[in-house]
Amino acid sequence: MSLHQVKFSGFGGQGIILSGFIVGRAAVIYDKKNAAFTQSYGPEARGGYCSAEVIISDETIEYPFVMEADVLVTLSQEAFKKYASILKKDGALIYDPDMVKLSKLPETVRVYPIQATKIAEELGNKVVANVVMLGFFTAISGEVSEEAMRRSVLDSVPKKFVDLNTRAFNRGLELGKALLKKC
Repeated sequence: MSLHQVKFSGFGGQGIILSGFIVGRAAVIYDKKNAAFTQSYGPEARGGYCSAEVIISDETIEYPFVMEADVLVTLSQEAFKKYASILKKDGALIYDPDMVKLSKLPETVRVYPIQATKIAEELGNKVVANVVMLGFFTAISGEVSEEAMRRSVLDSVPKKFVDLNTRAFNRGLELGKALLKKC
């Protein structure tokens, strides 16, 4: 059985919940897999911690919550501190090094930094940092196909921002592919 557990984490306003939704949609609608999506956030709408969990499988999913993350994506220091312990010892950590300083990780964890927020600002709007991260996640993790993620991103954003989100996704994807070539 192929079961993959992914956790996105950060703070409210970073598009964390939307990221999980986009990945789940990509897996189910376009890659024809099973997926379970859950979300969690603190009492603050913006600025408080939040997370999104996506379980992806070729078979029926019996439990919808991440117990051990194959991939942890984090965009804030608080989220890293809170969720780093659920990352599998051979899992992958994808993070924004401008937002997160790493500590206490097993040596076997694969670490993939991307300056998603800075890249989003260079593209014209830091709001698309999560989409930069989704492109990078797609290249690094292989959890869902590139085409499925691209379609899911474009189906999930307002039409007037399709161009910006396309550029953000493509930039993250390019950087992820380039990093994997170096490894």
